[in-house]
Amino acid sequence: MTPPGHDKALSDRARPLHIADARRGLRHVFVRDLVLGAQIGVHAHEKGREQKIRVNIDLAVAEPEGPIPDELAAVVCYETIANDVRKIIAEGHVNLVETLAEDIARAGLKDERVVSVRVRVEKLQVVADAASVGVEIERFRRDSA
Repeated sequence: MTPPGHDKALSDRARPLHIADARRGLRHVFVRDLVLGAQIGVHAHEKGREQKIRVNIDLAVAEPEGPIPDELAAVVCYETIANDVRKIIAEGHVNLVETLAEDIARAGLKDERVVSVRVRVEKLQVVADAASVGVEIERFRRDSA
């Protein structure tokens, strides 16, 4: 039974993605709830200061034929993805969460093994009675879409 005030359709949309798929030769690499300070926003009160954002990234990664060696170079590294986000944010002020999400998606697609990337960027301190506001995008490698 659905609790009163609970939007079942909303909770269905918030479920984790099902990306890993042995039949399609895909594994799911992800970074969850990366909370960072970022200079982001179009309003005057948002300029020149950091505000908390949360970033979630999901990568569909093509698996190689045969077993994967037990070495970092053989996989798409989630630490590299998180560090790429940090580097993008360190570049300075961005007006829109949409712009930041696109920049992160491009970084995620740099590795040739990545087939698609889904990025969610949330501002955590903007709307007083909301846990977060933001955007989610999905981008595909052009030669595999």
